[in-house]
Amino acid sequence: MGFARPLCVFITFLSCLISSVHGQAAAGTRIGFYLTTCPTAETIVRNAVSAGFNADPRIAPGILRMHFHDCFVQGCDGSVLISGSNTERTAGPNGSLRGFEVIDNAKTQLEAACPGVVSCADILALAARDTVVLTRGTSWQVPTGRRDGRVSVAANANNLPGPFDSVAVQQQKFSAFGLNTRDLVVLAGGHTIGTAGCGVFRSRLVNNTDTNVDQTFLAQLQTQCPQNGDGSVRVDLDTGSGTTFDNSYFNNLSRGRGVLESDHVLWTDPATRPIVQQLMSATGNFNAEFARSMVRMSNIGVVTGTNGEIRRVCSAVN
Repeated sequence: MGFARPLCVFITFLSCLISSVHGQAAAGTRIGFYLTTCPTAETIVRNAVSAGFNADPRIAPGILRMHFHDCFVQGCDGSVLISGSNTERTAGPNGSLRGFEVIDNAKTQLEAACPGVVSCADILALAARDTVVLTRGTSWQVPTGRRDGRVSVAANANNLPGPFDSVAVQQQKFSAFGLNTRDLVVLAGGHTIGTAGCGVFRSRLVNNTDTNVDQTFLAQLQTQCPQNGDGSVRVDLDTGSGTTFDNSYFNNLSRGRGVLESDHVLWTDPATRPIVQQLMSATGNFNAEFARSMVRMSNIGVVTGTNGEIRRVCSAVN
């Protein structure tokens, strides 16, 4: 989805961003929420994520995607972490999420250090930021103070943004949560790290006559993902830079090298192409833009105050 310098200017206007998403006052979230109640919280999460990343770097895009999927279903309440039959975790779009064990590890350590204080929703929001840093992005300050939701139903995940969504459909899904078209394109830049299974997108490789698609790249994908081949084979979403958080994803889109149709159309649609052009430039400041949009997204429908709960374990309600 790298950052090159501290986002000092960005931090000065966090408060207005935090309060602007989907009518959510988000008065319960703020930077440094745990400074007095659990001062080592962010360090514990960071160390747990780092350990998980060192064991398996694939958890970085996995956790970042997990945070997206959590926020786009009932808000950022940690509901995607709950296990069991018919939970969000079992929904089709969440089948390939990874990194749950990293969140669980962080929670176990936090419960030992500060019992009943740090929510799973906050752990996930912090971990998502930390995965960007570990893939050579730059850090930003994450407002905390979310509480955990108690409801997790698979059917609620049916309206997550999908790999074949048009720009219009993506705009509709993002605007439902108070996010604009710029947020949409910027957050799609998270695809600068991670992969997609051939089974997710290979249908678009058949009889593709779109002249905006790089034909050499199309042939490459057809070789990697034959129609009768293994659908679980993974392909980098950002060709040539799939493990580094940078703006090369947007450059690939401009060259007709978007793997998913939902990514490809960000270049071909006039509503989003100018934003892609800005973000792919050296002066586009994708890093700061991503941080800004992540703060906005991470405050969708947050549970604060006396609502919800602080789970003792992230995979189950109390």
